[in-house]
Amino acid sequence: SPPAGASSGSGALSPFDRRLKRKQKNWAALQAEPAKCDYLREEVGGRIADRVFDITRTFPLALDVGSGRGYIAQHLTKETIEKLIQVDISENALKNAVDSEIPTVSVVADEEFLPFKEDTFDLVVSSLRYALITYLHFIFWLKILNNIHQVLKPDGVFIGAMFGGDTLYELRCSLQLAELEREGGFSPHVSPFTAVSDLGHLLSRAGFNTLTVDTDEIQVNYPGLFEVMEDLQGKYILYGNINVFCMGESNCSWNRKPLLHRETMLAAAAIYREMYGNSDGSVPATFQIYYMIGWKFHESQARPAQRGSATVSFGDLAKIDGLLSRGKK
Repeated sequence: SPPAGASSGSGALSPFDRRLKRKQKNWAALQAEPAKCDYLREEVGGRIADRVFDITRTFPLALDVGSGRGYIAQHLTKETIEKLIQVDISENALKNAVDSEIPTVSVVADEEFLPFKEDTFDLVVSSLRYALITYLHFIFWLKILNNIHQVLKPDGVFIGAMFGGDTLYELRCSLQLAELEREGGFSPHVSPFTAVSDLGHLLSRAGFNTLTVDTDEIQVNYPGLFEVMEDLQGKYILYGNINVFCMGESNCSWNRKPLLHRETMLAAAAIYREMYGNSDGSVPATFQIYYMIGWKFHESQARPAQRGSATVSFGDLAKIDGLLSRGKK
């Protein structure tokens, strides 16, 4: 259970152990070859940058919430972003940020408590920061989105990505079945993920409009379960406590189970291969990514027409081919 003092400043209990999350990310940023574990973040960062490029305007001041080592910044150009503020809970990640052609400023801060004034940024981006599945996580994410909405200027845009509900379903299912078989019950070993149906509601509750939500999947093949764990954790200890992932995204929920037994892990590896193995002997790991875009209201933005103001019925669409053919004659 969470210790006293785990609640946020607003009195709402954070579903994540923030001190553990900071340790995870600081540890991950100091690994000898962090780029080996950053391929997923760099790929998603590139896809977020593509969505920024789709907006035909230049952003004088942008904010990257949970920037890590600059996975989005490295794909952006100075023609699109004039200046970028990078915020992350891990000072080591910011110190080891990758190069970018745009001017950047690094700020060590918690995403729950952004140290910026209202109406400051023209653009806010965020990639793969936490997830959501329970009511408590809903409140946590709503607070973060409210903070982002507050620091955006009117007509500013938020573009974000987060892990979806099917992320690592092969690993989660294998671990659960192995624990049920060997230990008579199971505990979560991967932080919970969200359902896509929740995102639009969250963005609307936070005050965003003109919303866009889409989903994508990235599948990576590994020799086996232990290689999946090694890639996530950096260095897998067979008897060990899976509290620190190389990607810095280990389970940091308060109800996490600290220990996985050797026999359980061996059983999970066998289940993983039997249920999901590829014909070449490898096993897949699926990462589902949700992308979201929301705008802060401004008078100049296009608005939907009033309900009932339409002058053409959808039933008339069937007649459109006939009307077009008459016009050609």
